[in-house]
Amino acid sequence: MPKITWVNFLHFYQPPTAAGETIVEAVEKSYKRIISALKRNRQIKFTLNLTGCLLERLEILGYKELINDLKALVASGQIELTGSAAFHPLLALLPDKEIIRQIKLNEEILKKYFGPKFKASGFFIPEAAYGIRLAKIIKKLNYRWIMLDEISAAKKPSRLNFSRLYLDKNSGLKILFRQRQNSKKYAPQVIFKLMEKPKNEIVVTATDAELYGLRHKDFSYAFEKLLHCPEVKTLTAGEYLSGLSQPEKIALRASSWESTEKELKNNLPYFLWQNKKNKIQTLLWQLAGAAIANVNKYAKDQNYFWARQHLDKGLASCTFWWASAHDFKLYGPIAWNPDETEKGVNELIRSIRALADPKTRQAKIKAEKLYIKIKQLIWHKHWHRFWLK
Repeated sequence: MPKITWVNFLHFYQPPTAAGETIVEAVEKSYKRIISALKRNRQIKFTLNLTGCLLERLEILGYKELINDLKALVASGQIELTGSAAFHPLLALLPDKEIIRQIKLNEEILKKYFGPKFKASGFFIPEAAYGIRLAKIIKKLNYRWIMLDEISAAKKPSRLNFSRLYLDKNSGLKILFRQRQNSKKYAPQVIFKLMEKPKNEIVVTATDAELYGLRHKDFSYAFEKLLHCPEVKTLTAGEYLSGLSQPEKIALRASSWESTEKELKNNLPYFLWQNKKNKIQTLLWQLAGAAIANVNKYAKDQNYFWARQHLDKGLASCTFWWASAHDFKLYGPIAWNPDETEKGVNELIRSIRALADPKTRQAKIKAEKLYIKIKQLIWHKHWHRFWLK
């Protein structure tokens, strides 16, 4: 009789501006390990978010065998895939039109690789960054559930009952709440400790897939050993939610899976990506807004395809996250990387530069001034505050 019911949600994503070798490292150290473990343990089931932009890069980099393995595991029911946004932007901070476009583009990419009839029932919001307007759009696009961090609930995490079904009061979506503390640690180690206790447990973890190999050195192969344990039963998120009863509508608050109570109290639900006191982020969002407005305004431009490509890449959440300079203390290094932020800034300006219509001249000049100011601030901050530290 299983003592632990484990719902494991894995987020497969690399920034659209990531170098090929960065993706290769993630594949070789983490993605292949996870897929190989699933192939060897046919009773194990996980839920995956495969971001559209990563899937396309995997094909370009020659990982067709890995993609075929994923297709086979989806077909067999071992893997449940979710919908998402193709280029991993902070959806709650985008206009409705951009939100819908990103979601539908991701659907097209998933159908390309997993069949024309493929349709996910669950949805992964990039950074689990919930917003009421966003949730209503997700519901209208026929998704049935979303994954959120415990902090999104307007009640203490300790009061959440993981044997109960929770529904978003605003949208009607089912909610898969991840357990933050269990997700912040290495899940196999957490579960082995829980197995020592007499009572049964439900463990819901949601992490980046890179945790399994790239970011955590599992020298004892705890992950592989755990999958052989008869005391552990795995369920996909959809299966888990379908088995819950006593539905309760719950109020949710704008937040992300990195939010803190202090940030939410100060009305900063997306603090790592949009901090009003962070001048670089403020200007980044101004440039992003200008890029969105101009690319959409000139949708019939002869260079629209290229302008849109640059815009999609520039809107990725990483552009803003790496500009946060947030110190995670116990959880990792400072979130500051001028090169990564600059990659996103370059994509945003290129989206405006790419437009061929002569009427865009003034918009281009205005955007260039903003672009130069952002670059100056990034490198001034780096050399004065972070260099050699």
